[in-house]
Amino acid sequence: PGFVYVVSVFSALGGFLFGYDTGVVSGALLLLKRELNLDALWQELLVSSTVGAAALSALAGGVLNGLCGRRPCIMQMKTSSPGSLVCPRESDLVLASVHIRGRGSGVASMTVPVYIAEVAPPHLRGRLVTINTLFITGGQFFASVVDGIFSYLAKDGWRYMLGLSAVPAVIQFLGFLFLPESPRWLIQKGQTQRARRILSQMRGNQAIDEEYDSIKNNIEEEEKEVGAAGPVICRMLTYPPTRRALIVGCGLQMFQQLSGINTVMYYSATILQMSGVEDDRLAIWLAALTAFINFIFTLVGVWLVERMGRRKLTLGSLTGTAVALIILASGFLLSAQVSPRITLNPPDPSHQNSTCTKYSYCNGCMLDPDCGLCYKLNNSSVVESSCIPVDKDSTMKAAWGRCSNETVFKKEDLFWAYNFCPTPYSWTALLGLILYLVFFAPGMGPMPWTVNSEIYPLWARSTGNACSSGVNWVFNVLVSLTFLHTAEYLTYYGAFFLYAGFAALGLVFIYGCLPETKGKKLEEIESLFENRLCTCGMSDSDEGRYIEYIRVKGSNYHLSDNDASDVE
Repeated sequence: PGFVYVVSVFSALGGFLFGYDTGVVSGALLLLKRELNLDALWQELLVSSTVGAAALSALAGGVLNGLCGRRPCIMQMKTSSPGSLVCPRESDLVLASVHIRGRGSGVASMTVPVYIAEVAPPHLRGRLVTINTLFITGGQFFASVVDGIFSYLAKDGWRYMLGLSAVPAVIQFLGFLFLPESPRWLIQKGQTQRARRILSQMRGNQAIDEEYDSIKNNIEEEEKEVGAAGPVICRMLTYPPTRRALIVGCGLQMFQQLSGINTVMYYSATILQMSGVEDDRLAIWLAALTAFINFIFTLVGVWLVERMGRRKLTLGSLTGTAVALIILASGFLLSAQVSPRITLNPPDPSHQNSTCTKYSYCNGCMLDPDCGLCYKLNNSSVVESSCIPVDKDSTMKAAWGRCSNETVFKKEDLFWAYNFCPTPYSWTALLGLILYLVFFAPGMGPMPWTVNSEIYPLWARSTGNACSSGVNWVFNVLVSLTFLHTAEYLTYYGAFFLYAGFAALGLVFIYGCLPETKGKKLEEIESLFENRLCTCGMSDSDEGRYIEYIRVKGSNYHLSDNDASDVE
């Protein structure tokens, strides 16, 4: 019924905010870097502060979901969004602002998929949970367009970029005032009449008695089987099916991040600039193009998830992602091999013995955050090039020499390159980014969230999703906090080859451990994890088995294969 779609769309606005907050950083970082003269460490801190706060709040989200319910946990995100419009021009206060934004994102990121999975009917569950990821990528695309528009405001553009997230936050807050709590959570808390009324509202004209009884009986059986004593996480770890499900769920989230997605999303404009795109605005608009492709192919994933199933879609997606990372790395490797030679080494008038003079090629000069390239062009060829220390107050000019005065060196047909090398192969990085998102977006983008919303029994669902979301955010922090330094020490192509290696390891893990959950009721999925972990991936099909359940005097009776012929 339409009401389920309304509930899912308003819930997924939390995903839109999540996507906006992660996507807007890419363009805002270029403006903040210049205005506040941020070095690589400060850039990494601004990116990772949001996700670090989200990681901590996601881990606490399991407890909050169990105590307060799904609805309040989604609504709390809206109090964390505004604030960047009034943030002063100090880097530490900007850091505090983005940290506050991250706290709300963490709880909502693990709650929204759970809420949608619990209100959706089985045949629509995968598609509706994937809508959340579609909204995440939609938020990232919208953020990149906002970045492009406000990139023309060199001074205060970043304020509007970061502050506009307040608009969808208010819309979702008002909408959720009228939307219901999860019926499964209500049944677990003993509010059965309210749960039945909401379930009836969700299902429209469909009979709900069977679904209601199935949920209620499953909760009662789980409480008897597992027991209610001790922390939920301890019960999960000591009960083999939930322990295996937790390993699979956390593994999916870990490999999603280790394959480099948020390096691509947070640093897309920076990556394009590193590949040789000189103009900031062009780099931001090209980053918007990659975000649009991410959004479109996530929409493809919404269409494929109930046709291909979770397992095949994830395996195919990660295979293509690994190939695209190799192409992206090869593009940077090609650019490095044709890197312009340093032909001039002028004496340092400051006598500071800068390391910039030791580089023979632009590629080495680019990787040093204290250096830039001053050069001329002769028929698109770099000539009269020198590696010079960057000015301590502005990365737009050199500390001394020909390129130390912007007005003068532009009149003399001189060019200044910081953090990139002029190259005719910058298109290879754009191609690699596009292919990466074409393969990643339909599968590895939404499937970790979709699978995690399904594989835990109700008593463990909040805690399981909190743990897996926490793993996602922790590895998000790890990758985003280290990317620029990883590129500095391993080179840019080395960093992307590293991510390709992680993607290959993820393929092995998913092939062996991820079962198919398509079309199954949430209460049926636990049985998929009764086998050993390395064989869970083989339990993805029930073809050839004839299993039927009939109700006899209020109890479930298993009809054996030998009795199947007696069923009319």
